[in-house]
Amino acid sequence: MKIRSTIAGLAAIAAALPAFAQVKINDTLSVTGWATGSYQYTSPSPGNSFDSFNLDAALLEAIVTPTKNTTANFSLYYRPSAEGGVTPTGGELTVLDANIAYTNTAGVTFTAGKFLSYLGYESFYFNQDNMITLANQQILAPIPGYHEGFKVDYSPTKTDTLGFAIVDSLNPKPGYAATEGDGEFKHNAGGEAYFTDTSISNLTLWFGVGYDTKGNYETHADTVYDVWASYTVDKISSFAAEEIYKDGGSFSEPGGTGKGSNWLFYYDFTANPTWNTWFCVSGEDVSGGPSYVKYSVAPNYTVNANLSFKVQYSYTSYKSFGWNSANFIGAEAVFKF
Repeated sequence: MKIRSTIAGLAAIAAALPAFAQVKINDTLSVTGWATGSYQYTSPSPGNSFDSFNLDAALLEAIVTPTKNTTANFSLYYRPSAEGGVTPTGGELTVLDANIAYTNTAGVTFTAGKFLSYLGYESFYFNQDNMITLANQQILAPIPGYHEGFKVDYSPTKTDTLGFAIVDSLNPKPGYAATEGDGEFKHNAGGEAYFTDTSISNLTLWFGVGYDTKGNYETHADTVYDVWASYTVDKISSFAAEEIYKDGGSFSEPGGTGKGSNWLFYYDFTANPTWNTWFCVSGEDVSGGPSYVKYSVAPNYTVNANLSFKVQYSYTSYKSFGWNSANFIGAEAVFKF
């Protein structure tokens, strides 16, 4: 009841707030953040149904711009243990972003510190996801989270952007809910690269690759290929599709982190600026392991720039898994500033 009352109170306050994107403290410092809470119900077959009502995650970010070409980001991320956020050290609060970026006169941006992976169409951040649950990532989990290192980004033309990163690892540190890499460069640094093209009107094409060498936590080298595209038909309709392939060695191999592919296909119908609905079909096929196909629909309602709500229904059909199928129903509130 306490959580339910807290979320209801936040919703009432947010609905009354004027829309704003960031809180500007002074000329060099601004603060932004978000929080999400949801009710989720899953009914597997065979098996007993289960549900949860939680504050899913919250983030507070400080953006510092000491000079025109320099930006520093620092963020704190809270994910309760009930949502899988507890780390082996027992903490539910962790530092996500901790980096500084500099853009030179040629338009090349250099970033060093801790930052999010390039890879993946779906967002790491709960407040930016199309649905309450991700379309994929259930078993294979090919998309990395946060890691440390440095990266370089450059836009040679108005329609092309490319970049690469050298990081401590592609795979997250075990038990840290994708919030940290392995923290070790000397013996097993990883890398990522991507290219984006928007030369065709309303179409975005994205290509990316990641590689991780063996190390303390990765006893098998990993390679990830990620391709996605999004196309806006008009103000009402848009599409997105993604294919991901990961080779981390099959689960049956010593140290294998999984080998297989993920795919998704999204369609968004925007009835008006307040209502839109995502329809999604997605799947995963693990080499020598389980697979699934997931069908989802997720209406979204936007109250203002600070508050929105979404609901989701999904049906998932599994093979070689503990479940044959599962029905999922959820409702989520998103507060951001």
